[in-house]
Amino acid sequence: MDSPETKAQISALEESLTKTYGPLLNIPQLAALLHRSPEGLRVALNSSQPYARGFQNARIRIGRRVYFKTAEVAAYLNRAGM
Repeated sequence: MDSPETKAQISALEESLTKTYGPLLNIPQLAALLHRSPEGLRVALNSSQPYARGFQNARIRIGRRVYFKTAEVAAYLNRAGM
């Protein structure tokens, strides 16, 4: 169970990311957030990297485009200690 401090951290991170990127992040935005190149991130997300599995829950497709839910990205980053 998350403590109130952890929930506050997630909320603050989520609020900050939502203000910056909106409710969905595309691959270039997520790559910039993680200090990776977009192509490097694509390769990593299609592999069995541990953090790639963490972002799978946040991943959605709209047509051919891939987006990541900002709230779930914030929650994963908080769990990962970033």
